[in-house]
Amino acid sequence: MSNEILYVLLPDYAGHEAVYLSQAIASDDHALKAPPMYINKVVAPTMDPVRSIGGFRTIPDYSFETMPEDYAALVLIGGFGWSTDIAEQVVPLVKRAMAKGRIIGAICNAASFMARHGFLNAVSHTGNGLEQLQLWGEEHYTNAGGYVHAQAVTDRNIVTANGSATLEFAKALLLLLRNDTPERIDMYYQFNKEGFCALFPQN
Repeated sequence: MSNEILYVLLPDYAGHEAVYLSQAIASDDHALKAPPMYINKVVAPTMDPVRSIGGFRTIPDYSFETMPEDYAALVLIGGFGWSTDIAEQVVPLVKRAMAKGRIIGAICNAASFMARHGFLNAVSHTGNGLEQLQLWGEEHYTNAGGYVHAQAVTDRNIVTANGSATLEFAKALLLLLRNDTPERIDMYYQFNKEGFCALFPQN
């Protein structure tokens, strides 16, 4: 299996939702990892630059047509593109990932997309509230009982999170990927959640 982590970015993606995960994959406390356990790669509908909600433009490594079959994880980054027709192109990507037992992450509207296509019907999960999952999923979403009102939820190889849970999403995926020891992953989480001054107060 490849060590690449594939981040699926649709037009008007939420750039902040990829930051903590991708940074922890690529670096440690001091510098870039050499070599890293995993490599971050961007997948988009085409090879054209894809624009974030904030206006940053990212050049993809792969298009949907050229992305590899082997990879470590498929991470669906939220944003406004998941409510558009272009998101339908991601359905076969998720189906293949699930069939192969790959790790899948979905945050914010990407979790609602997962509900829309029945991908959450056999796992505990979360998202931007049960009402949104039901609204997006309609008759295809049949697992309201599996909804957990939490920042992020891991069940087997699937991690879901709401749009405010960037750090929790990263932590859950880092643990699944075994990117570092649980203690170091928790320290990374606490450092960014609580802040330097809280963790290292002056005497």
